[in-house]
Amino acid sequence: MAFWNRRRSIDTMLAPHDGPRMKATLSWPHLLALGVGAIVGTGILTLIGVGAGLAGPAVMISFALAGLVCACAALAYAELATVMPAAGSAYTYSYAVLGEMVAWIVGWSLILEYSLVVSAVAVGWSGYAVGFLEGLGVALPAALAAGPHVEGGVINLPAVFIIAVVTGLLLLGTRESATLNAVLVVIKIVALIAFVAIALPAFDASHFSPFMPNGFGAPNLPFLEQFTGVPVAQTGVMAAAAIIFFAFYGFDAISTAAEETKKPERDLAIGIVGSMLICTALYLVVAAAAIGARPISSFAESPEPLALILREMGQGTAAQWIAASAVIALPTVLLAFLYGQSRIFLGMARDGLLPRGLARISSRGVPALVTIFTAVVVAALAGVMRLDELASLANAGTLAAFAAVGVCLIVLRVRDPGRKRLFKAPLWRLVGAITIIGCIVFFLSLRPSTQWYFLLWNVIGLVIYFGWSAWNSRLAKGEETAA
Repeated sequence: MAFWNRRRSIDTMLAPHDGPRMKATLSWPHLLALGVGAIVGTGILTLIGVGAGLAGPAVMISFALAGLVCACAALAYAELATVMPAAGSAYTYSYAVLGEMVAWIVGWSLILEYSLVVSAVAVGWSGYAVGFLEGLGVALPAALAAGPHVEGGVINLPAVFIIAVVTGLLLLGTRESATLNAVLVVIKIVALIAFVAIALPAFDASHFSPFMPNGFGAPNLPFLEQFTGVPVAQTGVMAAAAIIFFAFYGFDAISTAAEETKKPERDLAIGIVGSMLICTALYLVVAAAAIGARPISSFAESPEPLALILREMGQGTAAQWIAASAVIALPTVLLAFLYGQSRIFLGMARDGLLPRGLARISSRGVPALVTIFTAVVVAALAGVMRLDELASLANAGTLAAFAAVGVCLIVLRVRDPGRKRLFKAPLWRLVGAITIIGCIVFFLSLRPSTQWYFLLWNVIGLVIYFGWSAWNSRLAKGEETAA
């Protein structure tokens, strides 16, 4: 079979094997906490300011649009995760449904997504940590508080530090880190509810007018600006939605935990769909409270917008508590995505598309080598890059993976309608179509420079694939029977 059409057999994938396996220690409360912990983070605590600056009060529509596409993607993930409860997420589904080369592109895009998400969240955490320390009278030197993009900055040391801490926690074991994650998620949710309770009494409807100052915006034709020299507008509802999309997609980290779930046929669907419902409702309420409390111009550029809003309301103590909760609880996002990244690497290494030594499992049941390698890479990125650059490029990788999941949902329903599905996405044709079309539109709404970087990333990935991976995969060597 040609390498671009080699597909893994789902039945073979799920059959018992002698290779390294991880311990099944997670149940649906752990998965729900993992999903909420991954979703509620930098997106609402930090990027709400960036999105509001692009779309004005119409950022509410941006949240709704991003939430709609992610909700459909979540339904597709939930069905595929129960059909193929194996580590690897969208990469694994693509390998079984769309073939090896597409799976490589999706896996390579997921590596981009997870790496940059961890880096972006670490930078967002750093913004709150620096503000919190300043509130206590402790000021970090400018050279150690931000990357070189800020005048006087050299390295974002707090961002590097928190990645190291979370990596150490993950190395202790999956159940231990998941339990602590659940506790921190509760702290984060309570903090957001407290923000809404304090901000709502100051609600001023005039802050929502004009509602859409920068218009709805239109998707950018791919690389239009570079080819024509005509500047492309990068504001409006769609531009904000393409960035805010970052705030929703943590639920896909749940699907990477399939192998470590006690009852994946039930618990994966609960974790994925449940976390999306909880977070979408929470986001819309927090965004409305923030905009109603203060004019957007006052917090659009802040690295800690929610804390800033409270300070400007004269609620200095509450602002300090919000900052403290962000400092304590934002690492839940780092934990979820570092966890997911290591499992993506693990799946690709098991299949022979990456060196198999990366698949080594420690005595605690975690892939220690790949976890440490991932942490070093993302810490280096977090130390020197800007938050909005990281989030935008991370979105490009995620959009590619989500679109592939939408295609997998439709193709597998048509190709194998009789396969047992413990969770079935309702209106699957519509769900798949919204996922695919929405991801394409959001990608075209990203910055032209982001589109270029994403293209370059995948060109590098294909060079690696054709140069090494295509000839060393388990399917290429006949170690596993193709579908």
